[in-house]
Formats: sequence, structure tokens, C-alpha cells
Amino acid sequence: MKRFLDFWGAFFLLAILWPIFLILSLCILIIMGRPIFFTQERPGYKAQIFKLIKFRTMSEIPGNSKATPDKQRLKPFGKLLRRTSLDELPELINVLKGDMSFVGPRPLLIEYLPYYNSEQTRRHDVRPGITGLAQVRGRNLLTWEEKFELDVWYVDNRSLIVDMKIIFETIIVVIRGKGISASGHATMPRFDETKKKRNE
Repeated sequence: MKRFLDFWGAFFLLAILWPIFLILSLCILIIMGRPIFFTQERPGYKAQIFKLIKFRTMSEIPGNSKATPDKQRLKPFGKLLRRTSLDELPELINVLKGDMSFVGPRPLLIEYLPYYNSEQTRRHDVRPGITGLAQVRGRNLLTWEEKFELDVWYVDNRSLIVDMKIIFETIIVVIRGKGISASGHATMPRFDETKKKRNE
């Protein structure tokens, strides 16, 4: 049932939102240039790798962009896309393909996989989501440990009612625009770096 609703929900939204896709694509092309989309491999259900699709929000920096802090690469238009969560719209394609669900733990970086404990690894027992419990309980203001606890709670308690509540709360969170960034970061500190510092 969940996959059925995901597929047809994504199909319906893509069918009616294509003008917004087109407008945002043109705005990104004019303001930030190419590429329009940000794609990155992420671990999904059972840690199987898929290619996440989002609208690009960060400007390309000549030279080594990886050495430039994300906060410096995130320009006003990119901030607007993130604050309104419009950068997430292309993930509807991931939902349509079956890589993701509307609701589930957010797909994180592949580099984080070796740092999960056995309990945190359970977040991959379901498809990752466009939104999730952690996103409506504090988003990037939460610690990594708090996020993972909420992810595992969702895995153990998921249901259609829980999903509907999370989607409703997501709309409220997006309207309020809270929890987008941790203090001093474009989003939040990397989990692997945080883990390394604690182990030193």
C-alpha cells in the first residue's frame, strides 16, 4: 500500500508541478548557471546505492570547491530554495522510481555508513524519505544521535497514520522555515567528522 501511494502520489505531483520545475530550472540556469540539478549517490533501502536528485543550491567555486565551506557557496537564491524546501522537488523522481518514499529517514552520505552502530544501521530497513520524523522534530537543530533515534523509532512504528501526521507537520515546518541550519553551518556538521572528534 505504501509503495502504491508513493508511486501514484509522485506521478500526480509531477504532472501538476511541471510548470514550477520549469520555472525553477530557468531561474537556476540564469542565476547560478549549469548544472541545474545536484545529483549524488546515497544509500537507500538495505543500504543499496541510488542517485539522489535535487535542485542545485550552491554556487560552483573556481578551483577546488570541496575546500570551500558550504556556507560560502550557498548564495541568496540557494538559501531561498532551501528555506522553502523547493530544492527537494526533484526527489519526486526518486519516489516514482522506487528509490525513495514520501516519508522515511533522510538519505545521508555513503561515507557515514562505517560510523553507524548496529541500532543506527536499522534506519536502512525502510526506504529513505523526502521528509521524516527528524525533519519535523527539529531538522538540523537536532544532534546526530537525536536524529538517528527518531529514524529508528519510525522504522519500528511506521504506519499510514504516522506518515500522514509527518506530512502534515512537514507542511507547517516548511511554512515556518525553522531548523534549516545548525549554528555556524550551511546545514549541519558532518557525522563522520563529529564521530572522529569524539573518538580522539
